[in-house]
Amino acid sequence: MSRIAIIGGHGKVALHLARILTDGGHAVSSLIRNPEHSADITATGATPIVADVENLSTEQIAATIAGHDAVVWSAGAGGGSAERTYAVDRDAAIRSMDAAALAGVKRYVMVSYKGSRTDHGAAETDGMFAYYEAKAAADEYLRGTDLSWTILGPSLLTAAAGSGRIDVGGANLPAGDVSRENVARVVAAVLATPATIGTFLEFNDGQTPIEEAVARYGTNQ
Repeated sequence: MSRIAIIGGHGKVALHLARILTDGGHAVSSLIRNPEHSADITATGATPIVADVENLSTEQIAATIAGHDAVVWSAGAGGGSAERTYAVDRDAAIRSMDAAALAGVKRYVMVSYKGSRTDHGAAETDGMFAYYEAKAAADEYLRGTDLSWTILGPSLLTAAAGSGRIDVGGANLPAGDVSRENVARVVAAVLATPATIGTFLEFNDGQTPIEEAVARYGTNQ
């Protein structure tokens, strides 16, 4: 059994993930901003921890995640203002990485998006510009840490039921879509697959069973 901390624990992907991990016998701590969401977390089998990472210091986040075996970043500003997008998706994410290092939690999984890169090419007038910039900065910072990281790049998220099957690739993989439940299953699979450490795994809903796709991708990198 592992102890896993999910940051952004009330998100739709995170709720699926908490249920998947606890069903698998793991102990899950779901970090949430709103204490009114605690019952939803408890219903997944996870333990709610009220911790607003947007406003916590590195040391405070480290104290919250100390004793865990892995951290999953599944938080986001959710399309708010550019200022808040940078505050959450970039600054808080980076503090969480420093916090993981400080707390001795080596394994770190970042839920990003397909195509995340510093040269994303979007104009500043693009409504998604701040998100692209923030995620790219956080992902690049993570690559420069000594953490055992994996970055996930799911395509457009949907509310469809998880098929348990994906297509995996890099920049050559066409844009598509992927259910949030499948994203959660991919997170669980990479946590169980050390060969994915140090990889950026981009994926859509597809044809290959998730565990097989993840294992094959990790081996081939």
